[in-house]
Amino acid sequence: MTAFDLPSHGGSSDWDGSGDLHDVTTDMGRDLLSEPMDLIGHSFGATVAMRLAIEHPEMVRSLTMIEPVYFAAALEDHPEEINKAMELTQEFDKAWETGDKYAAARVFNRAWGDGTPWSEFSDRARSYMAERIHFVPASAPFLYHDNAGLLKDDKFSRATMPSLLIAGGASGEIARVVNGAIARRLPDARCVEVEGAGHMAPITHPVGVAKAIRELLERS
Repeated sequence: MTAFDLPSHGGSSDWDGSGDLHDVTTDMGRDLLSEPMDLIGHSFGATVAMRLAIEHPEMVRSLTMIEPVYFAAALEDHPEEINKAMELTQEFDKAWETGDKYAAARVFNRAWGDGTPWSEFSDRARSYMAERIHFVPASAPFLYHDNAGLLKDDKFSRATMPSLLIAGGASGEIARVVNGAIARRLPDARCVEVEGAGHMAPITHPVGVAKAIRELLERS
């Protein structure tokens, strides 16, 4: 398995704000496509895997997306439902606009973390998250507004490989709606849920996630 760190994460350099964040991250993944591969992504990473599969289907053998946060597809299908489910976005936006990175990170973690209260994180962990919270608004042009144009011209039909969308059984309705919106656009996709898991299913419920992925790989 080859995994790369997102810009501003792990061993990768900090994103300097040049260009579009999703373009930059997708280019990093594109450079690793040396032969037909099985792509696996979680959250933002799942949207990168999805985009690579659409733009380079000949290089993708199978596609696994764990709670991809590609809200653009769901907004096109169910705008009222998605906007209602994302009420926390307003609280996040307010914190971000006032420059309170810690408050923004706290709100984001409450919505998309593994359930650990903000107060239980170490100072180092809270600082790490706060210093990278710029990643969230920088990802909006693709996640919310589809600035890469994937929803146009039936581009999803290119991704004919077996595809899997995983959601946590304990996740909110938004995960199911987004997964369903993506699955409807792909030629060969199925949705599964991991019982008891939330958005951080790969970490909190690795056995259930691995089982679903193994079944896809055996099929493909």
